[in-house]
Amino acid sequence: MDAQGRGRAENIDPADQWVLNPQTGDYELRLSPSAEQSAPQTGVPGPRRAAPRRGAARPADPQQGTPHEGAPRPGARGPERPGGRGGGREQVPGQRRRRAAQPEAAAGSRRKGKTKKKSTGKRILAWTGGTVAFVLVAAGVGGYLYYQHLNGNITSVSDDGAGTGGFSKDRAINILLIGTDKRSGSGNKGYGDEGSVGHADTTLLLHVSKDRSNATALSIPRDMITDIPDCPTEQDDGSMKTIPGSQKVRFNESLGQSERTPSCVMRTVTEITGIKLDHFMVADFNAVKTLSSAVDGVDVCLAKDIDDPKSHLKLPAGEHSIEGEDALAFVRTRYTVGNGGDLSRIQLQQQFLSSLMRKLKSNDTLTNPKKMISLAEAGTKALTVDSKIADIMKLRDLGMELGKLDMKNLTFATAPVVDNPAEKKPVTVVLNKPKSDELFSMMREDVSLTEVKKQEKKEKAAVAARLKGPRAEAGDVRVDVYNGSERNGAAQETLSWLQNTEGVTKSSQLGNAGKQGKTTVEYGPGQADEARKLADLMGLPAAALKPGKSEKNAQGLPAMVLTLGADFKGAGTPIKAPSKAPDGIQKVEADKTVCAK
Repeated sequence: MDAQGRGRAENIDPADQWVLNPQTGDYELRLSPSAEQSAPQTGVPGPRRAAPRRGAARPADPQQGTPHEGAPRPGARGPERPGGRGGGREQVPGQRRRRAAQPEAAAGSRRKGKTKKKSTGKRILAWTGGTVAFVLVAAGVGGYLYYQHLNGNITSVSDDGAGTGGFSKDRAINILLIGTDKRSGSGNKGYGDEGSVGHADTTLLLHVSKDRSNATALSIPRDMITDIPDCPTEQDDGSMKTIPGSQKVRFNESLGQSERTPSCVMRTVTEITGIKLDHFMVADFNAVKTLSSAVDGVDVCLAKDIDDPKSHLKLPAGEHSIEGEDALAFVRTRYTVGNGGDLSRIQLQQQFLSSLMRKLKSNDTLTNPKKMISLAEAGTKALTVDSKIADIMKLRDLGMELGKLDMKNLTFATAPVVDNPAEKKPVTVVLNKPKSDELFSMMREDVSLTEVKKQEKKEKAAVAARLKGPRAEAGDVRVDVYNGSERNGAAQETLSWLQNTEGVTKSSQLGNAGKQGKTTVEYGPGQADEARKLADLMGLPAAALKPGKSEKNAQGLPAMVLTLGADFKGAGTPIKAPSKAPDGIQKVEADKTVCAK
């Protein structure tokens, strides 16, 4: 958006119009009096001052003003306009105040009376995201016209029902970050494979804990052999088409091939990890170049000289600040680092992203309006997001949640794999099932890969206490078993195991339940002893026990309800997550600098 777009004179940088208010930690749009009276050259009515109603309080800050004449009431829908690059039509929000909304206002309420002011640094941190995908939070400080402009930059694609329907503030957040090797965009045809529709070249599952104290960014190797499920996919005309799945193929074929969209990558990752995803974000080559330049370079470290003719990266050993083409070459390099394979390249990418995140959360970036606006521009143009968050304010809300995370508790890890035993000269890999099962279980159960130094909350203490106390005898446990795992015969298998192996004779199998992510045991008053015994037998975590009501079994007696979820692996196989990561997995903590070897 140019300077005239805000009613300013020519040759004025838009970033210079945003001023940091040290009292609030917000960026405020400061225009000259003459500029406020002129209409922007965008075809959208500019802000006009309306005379205040008699007796109404006047704004304390003349820069904030009041809504222009004819603006929709707060909460009302604005006029429709054609969608951005993602197509479709969307509602234009009503006129917003130029000053950034406070977190309380964003939640739909304002606190009254005196409130304790946060330090400027902490307020700014709260407004920013913690990863490359969430620099879009900067857009939340924009005015009405800039809001429209950034919304027009966004490209969105349907998640085709593969996700949860959207993130929530009261549970863990799971976001899929996909880097595609599609050669679209200026200057990218020279990398070869010009006509490729692209693959899931780089894939990370970002899991942020429910209490926002820790996070895990899991890399999934592109050359890992896996099964791709059937993928219902929305077509351009609005109809749905199911793209058939594939068995024992490379993971990177989950995108682009056979017209697969990012929603198919979501379904594949859920099949692999058992984790249901909230959102996805897709970045192409240009995203790496523009985002690294927007922060004036990303700091990286090399333990040896690199001269890679494939990626065109040529750097001596030592520390460097890279951006643009050099940044893209860095994340594409693999032949001259480590063992020259994709796993070595993943380590480089994790180092790059860790450093980029540190740069994003540095005061040098957060207090610089020009950089923040550059990031908002670069992020909205370079990323494709799912339609559930294809709006600047929704992205801002997501960024605010992720901004609560402390970088020292963010761990990058790689799905544990081994060479493919089906190949004489392995070029692909397969999951190391014992280790991957443990790691995925930790993520599903919200167990941190780092030592989170904080007092245990009352909620966690109360949950843990459910396993403390006496146990009933197996013969006294009365339970009805339901199958919500999508695994045929799981309830009958469990019933037979409970009765014939564990002596839980007062049990019955009552068929299928709705799909459920985790296995649970609901029990009523006086059944805690039975619930603890069943948890011991099944290997269930304390969080699986749900105090509440029991149901009447076939004999009219109170019985607990055991519902098998997607985490169910088989009768007698513990579901409880380990307390620490398995030995030997590839991981690095985001707040530490690691030199590539």
